[in-house]
Amino acid sequence: MTPADTGASTTLDAAASVSATDVPGAPGAPDAPDSRMAPGGPGYRRMSLALFLAGVATFALLYSTQALLPLISGDMGVSASDASWTVAAATGGLAVFVLPMSALSERFGRRTVMTASLAVAVTVGLLVPFAPSLPALVALRAVQGAALAGLPASATAYLAEEVRPRALVTAIGLFVAGNSVGGMSGRVITGWVAQEWGWRIAVGVIGLVAVACAVAFRMLLPAPKHFTPGSLRPRVLVRTVRDHLANPLLRRLYAIGALFMTVFGGVYTVIGYRLAQAPFSLPQGLIGSIFLVYLVGTVSASTAGRLVGRLGRRGALYLGGGTTAAGLLLSLAPSLPLVLLGLVLITAGFFAGHAVASSAVGKTAQHGRAQASALYQSAYYVGSSAGSTVGAVAFHSGGWAGTVGVGLLAVAGVVAITVLGSLAARRQAPDRPVRALSLPR
Repeated sequence: MTPADTGASTTLDAAASVSATDVPGAPGAPDAPDSRMAPGGPGYRRMSLALFLAGVATFALLYSTQALLPLISGDMGVSASDASWTVAAATGGLAVFVLPMSALSERFGRRTVMTASLAVAVTVGLLVPFAPSLPALVALRAVQGAALAGLPASATAYLAEEVRPRALVTAIGLFVAGNSVGGMSGRVITGWVAQEWGWRIAVGVIGLVAVACAVAFRMLLPAPKHFTPGSLRPRVLVRTVRDHLANPLLRRLYAIGALFMTVFGGVYTVIGYRLAQAPFSLPQGLIGSIFLVYLVGTVSASTAGRLVGRLGRRGALYLGGGTTAAGLLLSLAPSLPLVLLGLVLITAGFFAGHAVASSAVGKTAQHGRAQASALYQSAYYVGSSAGSTVGAVAFHSGGWAGTVGVGLLAVAGVVAITVLGSLAARRQAPDRPVRALSLPR
């Protein structure tokens, strides 16, 4: 049984060598040079920039209302938990539609689906500022999230097919880094624009930024060379999904992604309300600027490959979970500098853990990579929706301590699942030397 079967941690080189022989044209395949992209090679920079911009557009649109929730609450006369549905609807729409969209990408191609998804999402983004009521706003956000569902799983599958295994974690880390930049810039821009001209103009500006990113993405992304069209038959899709859900390691990775995002969704949905209240009482522009800590996520996501190389996958997940928990506890302090430091730690731990888990999914799945990634993304955004809603309810009933309590429970879940993987690996370890030393008969 391989380390992937047992949940054992593997180094980047080992994981790459296992997956490389399964792909036509990979190193180790007979008489076939590896034509996939690698750092410094043709097309790699264009691909990296294109998917970075796609990540920027995805997170900027998906969370465009998150920093504006106090203003939306005031403008529409609704509570924090009601306003949080403008975030939960978008992430929920993505969670529901990511699997069907990944099936379309198997048939029509990753680049085609990503382009169409961005086109629909940015169009809806230009309509969001004109929503006349909260139900209309929530409905538009749900449609926008469903459209964006074509991006995450298709992008991961594109990278798994077009990038050499040794560079895969780094390439996915750059895409995740684009997510962090999009989330940061969207919230910072909306914060300052909303302070002067209101939340509707702020959301409209984000829509225009996303249009520019979408156009640049389509112009830059190299055409795929290793994509093989699959079937749209429901029976094939169901069988592929069943196979992935039967894999214990994939199930653990899906749960880890959901739990990490529960923390992140809850914290960043509620933090604006906390900072607007005493003892901080910050204006909207400064609250939006708090999201500059996303830059920490850009760094931690892009260095996830090095973390896995040094600590192994499980070690990197322990570090991400521990960093996140430390940040949650620190954020309880009634001091703005300590709260900011807590957010830095939460953000660094989350993005590192997410990059490690999502890249492990792409390496573990030996077929139907888009569906494997789609299941991860579905779990991930279910966690976001749950975190946004439960975190807001916890804040309404117990203040910031309630939101932190929800986050700590989710981190405990990450640690528990990772421990289960470690125990599974140890149970298999005694068998390996015996097999290796057995003599032929």
